[in-house]
Amino acid sequence: MPVSPEPVIRVLDDPQRACAELLAEQAGRGGSIVLTGGSAVAPVYTTASRLEPNWRKVTLWWGDERCVRPGDPRSNYLLACESLLDRLLHLPSQVHRIRGEAEPPAAAAEYDALLREATLDLLLLGLGPDGHCASLFPGSPQLDVDDRLATWGPPGLEPFVDRVTLTLPALRSARRIVFIALGESKADAVAAAFGGEISHDVPASLVRLAEVPVEVLLDRDAAASL
Repeated sequence: MPVSPEPVIRVLDDPQRACAELLAEQAGRGGSIVLTGGSAVAPVYTTASRLEPNWRKVTLWWGDERCVRPGDPRSNYLLACESLLDRLLHLPSQVHRIRGEAEPPAAAAEYDALLREATLDLLLLGLGPDGHCASLFPGSPQLDVDDRLATWGPPGLEPFVDRVTLTLPALRSARRIVFIALGESKADAVAAAFGGEISHDVPASLVRLAEVPVEVLLDRDAAASL
């Protein structure tokens, strides 16, 4: 494997606030932002909407989506609507949601085509307790997809619905890559992903092969095993 930059790990009293500040700063500058799902980010998005209520310079993307309708409680798009988009004074100039209601192969192909013309300025990712990121799970054939920027497949954890996800080449193409992980339940995954070897057994570790250093925002519990 090629030599990759060392992760930049920040252990903070309030990583959600720090993450919100990063999003708000990027929104003020403009460019493209890739959002993630997960319980940790709803407060991040709400705070970011207060810090910078004008996102009209932004093009918005998602790192992955469950194959459900946009109003489904499991939808990453719905999470972002309720915690971010519905709270903004000025919406992003473009919102590229993944059409989870479409057939997964068609939704992935559509997103892949859109991404071919995109530059991703800021990519936000969560981290699963199994070391997954976006919808790239341990043992998933999606990990080996290198000729597309978006693909689809089954999940490795609940909820057990198909997912559309950015591929590793797409994730690693971002100009800035930021992970956020909170809590003791993430400590082992954090240690494996950012303190261990780069391995297909820990999909998030593979993002470290990007040309830019991966930034990791942690609370003290999530950093406990580093």
